Amino acid sequence: MVSAHRLAICFALALALLTGAVQAESAGWQQYKSRFMMPEGRIIDTGNHNVSHTEGQGFALLLAVYNDDRAAFDSLLNWTNKTLYRKDVGLYAWRYDPTGKPPVTDKNNASDGDTLIAWALLLAGDKWQQPSYTKASEKLQTAIAKHNVFSFAGYTIMLPGMYGFNRNSYLTLNPSYFMFPAWQAFYQHSHLKVWKDLDTDGRKLLSQMRFGAPKLPTDWVRLLADGTLSPSDGWPSRFSFDAVRIPLYLNWGNSNPPELGPYVAYWRQYDRLSTPAWVDVLTGAKPDYTLPPGLLAIRDATLSDKAQITDTLAPNEDYYSSSLHLLAYWSIR
Repeated sequence: MVSAHRLAICFALALALLTGAVQAESAGWQQYKSRFMMPEGRIIDTGNHNVSHTEGQGFALLLAVYNDDRAAFDSLLNWTNKTLYRKDVGLYAWRYDPTGKPPVTDKNNASDGDTLIAWALLLAGDKWQQPSYTKASEKLQTAIAKHNVFSFAGYTIMLPGMYGFNRNSYLTLNPSYFMFPAWQAFYQHSHLKVWKDLDTDGRKLLSQMRFGAPKLPTDWVRLLADGTLSPSDGWPSRFSFDAVRIPLYLNWGNSNPPELGPYVAYWRQYDRLSTPAWVDVLTGAKPDYTLPPGLLAIRDATLSDKAQITDTLAPNEDYYSSSLHLLAYWSIR
């Protein structure tokens, strides 16, 4: 016989689910964890020899918050802090290779990964009313501003990492690291001018990164001291797997901001399932393969084709595509 107490608990849970007080995990998040999250809280990049990096840890921390999965959040955070955190600068080493001896050889940070982690911590502190998460976010925000934010050519800029991107006469930028929704959240929390300046100047810079016939930014961009912008010499001049995140972040929490114009115009040229995965903005070259599901989800969100975006991952979808797929899904919720 079922006790009255147990019946009361079942009724309370059912009512909570109906009213939204308890949030069930999405199917996609369950798939994501089973494919990419190791028991210790490490996210593996299945398209890159199962290495891990702060980008992946940050993506997963953010998804854990959106799925109200505090157990996964703590596991992810504990591994990241234990394995990648640098006490000397308050940032994270960007890459972990399980086959390396030692697994962490490059102590440089990746500012997008650090920003994702700080953003997830800020959201987690609010969602679960946990001040320790909020304080950790504030500490990380301070370190990002100290070590990665520069004034150059009249702009406030977040460099991709502490080392290797400031060449004095020019900077190397990755515009997919322009984390607009995170910067806005940091500003709303702290009211520190640096985050508002990054948001404002990041949009100004993007408005001038309209290269070649497609009028799109490239994955990596060079900024000269006089303000001149061009595709970076060190990488292919492609709007590709990095730069595709730009419209995702521009559109996050917004309703068709005007900055989406170039991406909308480019993607509208193609049928949904025949859109090439990248384009060389200078030569017009394109690959003979189309957008994988995660990039396709960003395209759909950008074109307001929301009905196409589900929280179910494709059977063979790898880590990066799956991450973008679920981020695009949550960005429009």
